[in-house]
This record gives sequence, structure tokens and C-alpha cells, in this order.
Amino acid sequence: MPHGLSVDRKDNVWVTDVALQQVFEFSHDGKLLLSVGERGVAGNDSVHFNRPTEVAVAPDKTFFVSDGYINTRVMKFTSTGAFLSQWGTKGNGPGQFDLPHSVTLDQMGRVYVSDRSNGRVQIFESNGKFIGEWKSKDIGRPYDVAIGLDGKAFIADGGDQPQAPPDRSGAVVVLADGSVEERFGRWGNYDGQFQLAHCIAVATDGSVYVGDIKGGRIQKFVRDRK
Repeated sequence: MPHGLSVDRKDNVWVTDVALQQVFEFSHDGKLLLSVGERGVAGNDSVHFNRPTEVAVAPDKTFFVSDGYINTRVMKFTSTGAFLSQWGTKGNGPGQFDLPHSVTLDQMGRVYVSDRSNGRVQIFESNGKFIGEWKSKDIGRPYDVAIGLDGKAFIADGGDQPQAPPDRSGAVVVLADGSVEERFGRWGNYDGQFQLAHCIAVATDGSVYVGDIKGGRIQKFVRDRK
């Protein structure tokens, strides 16, 4: 059950598999380079995951894993997959998580974690020291965060999944100070709408890609150049 996908600066592809309880690194043409975690075995020690959600890779190839659906922590590894450190416990205080659903890094090496069930993004130094959080009605319930080359954050707001529609889902552009620049998209299944925005990515040309897990599609958005 592949869940999170990210691409590092060498075009290697990193995938988390929440059923196999593993993290994989592949070359851009699909050759397996690294696997971390014991196949099919869950745990909460330094060599096991329990439904890991995403990977973020630093320039020095150390990498961070949001571990995730059952374990409420972020883990840091060397480039060869050796455990370095971790932080996070269950809760809603600073540095605590309730479903860390994604992890990403900015140009300064700061770590952004989508704390999904707490409805916020938490920001940390690379050693796990808490810096701050983004939480507001406009940001909603962050499922994923991507950082553009201009430093702006793009957040997939998955909504709240009520028993009966309508729901709220969309994408949010957030500035470095945590203020919301804009939202785009809304709940629905037409062009530019989402049933459940689950993941988001920003290309080097500024194009934004949003994966809609219930809508079963990926949509591409571009900035109005006017």
C-alpha cells in the first residue's frame, strides 16, 4: 500500500508503504537503492515503523520519516538508513502529534509536519526543536505540505469527512510568517474541485499538483501570469 512519494535532489524516488511497514528509495528508473524497516512487521523502536506516511530528504541525504498512522513521531536517519533520532508523542501540545501525515523541508532545513488530526502544521529545527505552528480556519486540516522555490508553502486541506456531504477541501498558499495568501479549489468533482485533497507537490516552474484520493485523480494548477 504505497502512500507517500517524494523526489530528492538527485531525482531518486522515495516511497512509504503503510502495509509493508517500510520506506524505499529508488533510482529515477526504478532500481531499488535502499529499504528501511522490517517487511510486514510493525513496531515503535528504532528499526521498525507502524504505517509510515512520508519521507523528506535533506541535501546531505539524511532523511526524515513521518511515522504516522499508528506511531506519532518523526524519525531521522543517515543516508544509509541508520537511525539518528526521533521526536513526538501522542497529544496536541508543541511537538506532539495526532497523525503526522506528511513531512517536508524548506531551503533552511526546517522540518514541516502535517499534524492532520490536530488540524495544524508544526515547524521544527532539524534536531526536532519546536519552532511554531500554523493553525487556522483558512488552513483547515492539513494532509500534506510542499514548499515552493519562493519559500511559500502549499497545503492540501483534506476537509473533515462528515457522514453526509458537503465537505470542505481545497489548497492553501501560506507565507513564511504563517499568514494565508490565498485558497484555491473547493469541495466537488468538477475541474478545480476536490473531494479529498490528499497530497500536493510544487514543480520548479511553480506548477502545483494536487492528488485527490476520493476523486481518483491528480490535477495541475498554474499561476495566472496576467
